[in-house]
Amino acid sequence: MMDDVFRALADPSRRRLLDELNARNGQTLRELCAVLEMARQSVSKHLAVLETANLVTTVRRGREKLHYLNAEPINAIADRWITRYDRRRAHLFADLKTALEQQTMSDNDFVYTTYIRTTPERLWRALTEPEFTQEYWGLHHETDWRPGSPMEWKMGDVTMAGAGQKVVEHEPYRRLAYTWHAITPEFAAAAGLSAEDEAATKDEPLSTVTFTLEPEDDQVKLTVVHTGFEPGSRIREMVGEGWIRLIADLKSVTETSKALQG
Repeated sequence: MMDDVFRALADPSRRRLLDELNARNGQTLRELCAVLEMARQSVSKHLAVLETANLVTTVRRGREKLHYLNAEPINAIADRWITRYDRRRAHLFADLKTALEQQTMSDNDFVYTTYIRTTPERLWRALTEPEFTQEYWGLHHETDWRPGSPMEWKMGDVTMAGAGQKVVEHEPYRRLAYTWHAITPEFAAAAGLSAEDEAATKDEPLSTVTFTLEPEDDQVKLTVVHTGFEPGSRIREMVGEGWIRLIADLKSVTETSKALQG
C-alpha cells in the first residue's frame, strides 16, 4: 500500500489533483477537469491511481460522485518513516501531514477511508457489540439495530438520548448508519462544555454517520462519512478532532483482539 502512495505522489498531475482537493474538498470529476484544464479521460485515470493508493475517497450523492482527499495514508507514512528522516525533512513531512488532517477536518463533511486487516464479520462486531465499542470508544449503544429504531448512547453514568436519535441503515457486514447523539446536560457536563458551547450544540440538528465495509483480499476497506452539519457547526469541530484517533483505535482493537479472532 505504501508503494502505491509513493508512486501516486510521484506524478505532478496527481499532485495537482490533491492540491485542488486540499483547497476545496468534495469535487466532482467535471469540476476537477474544469479547474485543471485536463481531458476527462486523463483526470479519471489519475483519480483511479489516487483511489488505489487510498489518497482519494469517493462518495456518491445521488447521481454525483464526489472526490475527497483522504489523510489516512499520509498519517501511516508519517508514523512509520518520519523518525528516519533528518530533522528538516521530518518537519516538512509533519507539516504535510498536519495540513492534510486539517483540510479533512475543515470541510463540512468528514470523510475518511482506512484498510483493516480483518473480515467484514469481525469489523461489524467491533462496530456494533458493546464488548468492543466499550474497549476502543468507552461507550456502547442500546438499540435493536433495526432501521428507524431509537438508540441510546451509554458512557458510564452518562446517557445520550433524544428525539430523532435512531438507526438509519443496517445492512450486516456492509453498511451501518445512525444519527449522531443528542447533546444532553449529562454529556455536556462530562465533556466539560462551556455554557455557551452547550447552548450552541444543543440547538444544532442531528447529523448522521455512515460506515461502509468493502472486503478486499484479506482486508476490509472502511469508509466513514459524517455529514449533515450546518456551516460553522461546533459539533463538526468536536467530532473532526476525534474521528481520526477513534478510527485508529478501532483498527487496533479489530486487528489484535483475541475475542474477535475466535
